[in-house]
Amino acid sequence: MQLGMIGLGRMGFNIVSRLMRAGHTCVVYDTNAETVDKLAKAGAVPAKTIAEFVSKLEKPRAAWIMVPAGVTEAVVQEVSALMEKGDILIDGGNSYFRDDRRRSQELAPKGIRYLDCGTSGGVWGLERGYCLMIGGDTDAVKHLDPIWKTIAPGRGDVDRTPGREKLGGTAEEGYLHCGPSGAGHFVKMVHNGIEYGVMAAFAEGFDILKNANIDNQKTVVDAETAPRMHHDLDYEISIADVAEVWRRGSVVGSWLLDLAAAALAADPNLDAYSGHVADSGEGRWTIQAAIEEAVPCEVLTSALYARFRSRKDHTFAEKVCSAMRQQFGGHIERGAGE
Repeated sequence: MQLGMIGLGRMGFNIVSRLMRAGHTCVVYDTNAETVDKLAKAGAVPAKTIAEFVSKLEKPRAAWIMVPAGVTEAVVQEVSALMEKGDILIDGGNSYFRDDRRRSQELAPKGIRYLDCGTSGGVWGLERGYCLMIGGDTDAVKHLDPIWKTIAPGRGDVDRTPGREKLGGTAEEGYLHCGPSGAGHFVKMVHNGIEYGVMAAFAEGFDILKNANIDNQKTVVDAETAPRMHHDLDYEISIADVAEVWRRGSVVGSWLLDLAAAALAADPNLDAYSGHVADSGEGRWTIQAAIEEAVPCEVLTSALYARFRSRKDHTFAEKVCSAMRQQFGGHIERGAGE
């Protein structure tokens, strides 16, 4: 099957590579000509302009946009202006779900089917596959089933959930049609909000362990500092070893813990990280939705605020979060003030 990809960054490049490995045909465009050339040498069909990109797609066209949220709107407008009735336009980035609803309504009169696809997998997706959360027209989603099935991880060696065999569907394969326009990105938004909370929990826990030797450190004695009530925190604990042992049979075992363990093994004090933790919007939108729904979410809210604080004074906990983001998504840490 053919798919066009606009945006060949960390994820777009690997999605195209995964599709071509499975025999699909990909038309590719990016403002970085070198990246386009690299995929062309691997078998992709290159395009130098968006107009050329659209012209090389077979009807009904299927174009996937994988660009930063700040430029998504402009790209959607440019591509859709060149598309026709029956064509499918997919936004695979981290867009706001309300923007998806609006775009879908705007493109409907032209007969262009707009899908939103929350995509999780980071820089590891080429080999592991990507978890896909899809919103939009049912027929368009079904038409692209071979594409979703290839991009997603499949069942792999994950134990089957008891009773799942009675439910059917594609969730076990790693992709899901979540509902109408915006539903895919809404689910991905909450997914990322949860991610903030899980990362913050690990980070704070490791920070407590790192400071378990406080009685071996010099303490300030003055009228402005509360005296310590106990003097038995003299443990010198290897954080890297704790992360590793927790991976082995612990109930907190997870892929995020695996990534934290890898970062700590390479750099036990995380000296390569400042602790500046970015947020790309999904955490904020999750909290906004929770407010509208009157759903209490203290953990996720606190995790979001912790990211705001990280851009000022940095703790070891924030370095752990920053390290995990680099591990799973290749996110490059920005220094405070940038």
